[in-house]
Formats: sequence, C-alpha cells, structure tokens
Amino acid sequence: MKLHEIKGAEGARKDRRRVGRGHGSGRGKTSGRGTKGQLSRGDGFRVGFEGGQMPFAQRVPKLGGFKNPFRVEYALVNLSKLAVFKDGSKLDPEAFQKAGLAEPGRKIKVLGAGKLRRKLAVEAHAFSEAARAAIEARGGSVVVLEPKPKKERKKTKGPKVKPAAAEAEEAEAAEPAQKSEETEAKAPEQPDQEQSEE
Repeated sequence: MKLHEIKGAEGARKDRRRVGRGHGSGRGKTSGRGTKGQLSRGDGFRVGFEGGQMPFAQRVPKLGGFKNPFRVEYALVNLSKLAVFKDGSKLDPEAFQKAGLAEPGRKIKVLGAGKLRRKLAVEAHAFSEAARAAIEARGGSVVVLEPKPKKERKKTKGPKVKPAAAEAEEAEAAEPAQKSEETEAKAPEQPDQEQSEE
C-alpha cells in the first residue's frame, strides 16, 4: 500500500450540501426550506424561544428561597461513632470536640444509627428517640443540655404602665376614704354652743 492509495472509510467524508444554485441543482429557489413561515427565514427559532409565551428561564424564580434565621445547625453524631469512647465514660461537648466528632461552639445532636455496645453517660443538646432508647437500654444516662439564657436587653425609658391588679388594689383602698368624705358632707351642721346660750 502506498500513501496515495489510502482512503477514508465509506461514508466518513461527505460533500457539503450546496443550496441556492439554480433549479437544476434540486436545491434552488427555496433551497429546501419550503414556502414562507418562520422556518424559511434566517436561523428560525432562537435558543429558548417558546412560540411567544413567557420562556421558562423567565418564569422560574430567581431568589434563593426562604432561609429561616432561627434554624439551629447541629453537629450530628451517630451511635456507631461512640465506639471510640471507653465503657462507663461520661460524654459532654468537650469530649465530643476532643474526639473530633463536633466543632467547637456547635450544638450536638445524637442520632440512633448504628449499634451501641457501651454504657455511657451522654450530655448533648438533642437526642433522637432511637438514640435515647439505645443509650438507656445499655444502662447509660441521657442529659439534655439547656441553651444558655440570652442577656437581658436594657429597658428603654418610657411611660410606666401599672398592671391591672395594682390599679384594682389602689381603687379598693381609695373607696373607704371617699365614703367617709361623703358622710361628713351629708351630716347637718350643728350651731355653735355660744349662739345657743345667748
């Protein structure tokens, strides 16, 4: 075989379709695009065109959705991960952090995936029902850590509003004083002794 005898595989090389070269070519006049209409002119449809209705790219929402500002992100720890601790040990957030199971300052939630083969006293911020049952079944204990109370905000100065109970007590205390004043006003005035003697 010589270099000039090498040919491509059958069908590998095709001639480009030549359109608009007269009636005799078979692809003249309309060049195979038919007569009139959107497909006969230019490049036809543009990318994303949906026949005049609002395109999908414009219909879908563009914002990232609702993000709950009060969502609590837990460091999730399965029961299978507690195998690194010794039997009878007490687990608190510091122990989880030292073992690399939770990041510092993050709340911990224990889940029930896996088997527990040790008796442990676990302190965490949340437990699943399965995890709680598995720990207690092994004779361990579960302690839910309460969140730290937030610092009280400084009270802004404003008009003091008395509670309803305090107002009722003040009204009851003022009633006898008012009654005594009314009785004094209704009593007839007695003439002076000096005038009667005369």
